[in-house]
Amino acid sequence: MIHCFNSKALLTSGLLCGLLALALVPDISAAELPDVLAQPSVITPQAGHAVLLDITRAGKRMVAVGERGVVLLSDDNGINWRQVQVPVSTTLTAVQFVDLQNGWAVGHSGVVLHTLDAGQSWTLQLDGRRAALLEMEAAQKAVEMPGATDQMQRRLLAARQLVADGADKPFLALSFSDARHGIVVGAYGLAMRTEDGGKSWHSWMGHIPNPQSLHLYALAGSGQAFYIAGEQGLLLRSLDSGRHFERLDGPYDGTYFSLAIQDDGALLMGGLRGKAFRSRDHGDTFEALTNPVPVSLGSATRVGQQTLWVNQAGSVLRGADDSLVLQHLSMPEGLHWVDVASAPDGSLVGVGFTGSSRASMPEVNALSTIPAQAALE
Repeated sequence: MIHCFNSKALLTSGLLCGLLALALVPDISAAELPDVLAQPSVITPQAGHAVLLDITRAGKRMVAVGERGVVLLSDDNGINWRQVQVPVSTTLTAVQFVDLQNGWAVGHSGVVLHTLDAGQSWTLQLDGRRAALLEMEAAQKAVEMPGATDQMQRRLLAARQLVADGADKPFLALSFSDARHGIVVGAYGLAMRTEDGGKSWHSWMGHIPNPQSLHLYALAGSGQAFYIAGEQGLLLRSLDSGRHFERLDGPYDGTYFSLAIQDDGALLMGGLRGKAFRSRDHGDTFEALTNPVPVSLGSATRVGQQTLWVNQAGSVLRGADDSLVLQHLSMPEGLHWVDVASAPDGSLVGVGFTGSSRASMPEVNALSTIPAQAALE
């Protein structure tokens, strides 16, 4: 059975499912397929119309990433874009900057890329093969310690399988608190941590209570509080900057795809069927947010004192920090976004199936809404 990851990046593109289906074709050998870790991304005039999966800001510059290693930069509020080359041609699923220059991007094949110049150039810090080896080494050390449990033995067996599988596991989310400390997570419970800006990485799978190796889809951190969310209602919390995690008794058994943290520290979570929740006490209790559109929420982006949610249908909803109701925004016709960011001029720039597009903030500020039924059509 082909397992398609239902995250923001993958539910909207179907890219991973296509790769898995291709791998099942008997007359195509692995040797005939290009090594996406050794092949740099191709600079092409069509990159502006590529499937883009995430977008963020690096100061006044906007940075978008997507399929086949496409990285686009815009210095005029998302009006014009230019492509830059990266050392891999695998799909990139998420990107984050911690300051004007320092940024990271993650993606398929266990890729972690780093830039020191606001996205102009990128270096490969980690790939799936090295990540698997790091996990096997960590699992082996755990087994050799006195009092090793059956769970540790199972972890070692799973780590050996990771190595045997090669670089086929995607990273789906990342969160850096500064230029040195960050965590990246992905499919099958894959989790890595760095404390030196990615010069070295350590497997963090043994620090996360996820014995079923559930897929990890979202990360969010603020101060000492750090959260991870994933499939089957998995919700994890750390109150010491990600050093130790505990599993929370969340409000929903379905999968979560998006996390965000309000300025006051409140945690926001979104997932399957448009379910959304807020916690004002670090995950001890939760309150449900009312969503008029029962479609899975793939991304959550903070813009001022509000959160913009993008759902699987490509629609945008807005939630104010002091409200329990999400409002469906009436955006320009034809927009179908996967993720959205606020441009320096205050406009919104979204990315999706056909590249990027813009919408003015006055339309958003007007809080125009449309009936829930119309949003589903």
